[in-house]
Amino acid sequence: MDGTAQTKSIGRTSAGVSRVDLRNEKVRAVTQREAITVAPDVTLDQALAKMRSGGGEALLIVDQGGLVGILTERDVLNRILGRGIDGSRPVRDFMSAEPRTLSADATLLEAMTAMESGHYRNLPLLSESGKVVGMLRQQDLLEYVAEAFPQEILNLPPRPHQMMEAPEGA
Repeated sequence: MDGTAQTKSIGRTSAGVSRVDLRNEKVRAVTQREAITVAPDVTLDQALAKMRSGGGEALLIVDQGGLVGILTERDVLNRILGRGIDGSRPVRDFMSAEPRTLSADATLLEAMTAMESGHYRNLPLLSESGKVVGMLRQQDLLEYVAEAFPQEILNLPPRPHQMMEAPEGA
């Protein structure tokens, strides 16, 4: 490759994609959506409305161009729902401060390792200067792997962890 990142899309054929790409392909090339952001003083109700309008995606809390927190579905479930929270409080009271981030130039392998070790479904992507440039979702990685390795995925048994008691067929 010439060093320029190519956006991965459903229509792009997997020809030419190899296992080496997991070590070399940059995360910015597979990220499909821009990050949804709000300021830390936005009310919780406004932040939740923005999350809903974005399809339930994680929300990045940005102050003066810098990332200060993240509000995820897990945060909403564990800190907000069923607790009688006043929706006029600022979102900063409910966000996870100083979230784990990745450089937009990190490789897919680095992203997979970070997501697995930290049990993250979303990782904010930052430029070299620390500005938010996107959000990597677990779904983006899964779509890339499924497209890049279709034979391996299609040949997996429906439930790999289950073993048959007896052979089937004639």
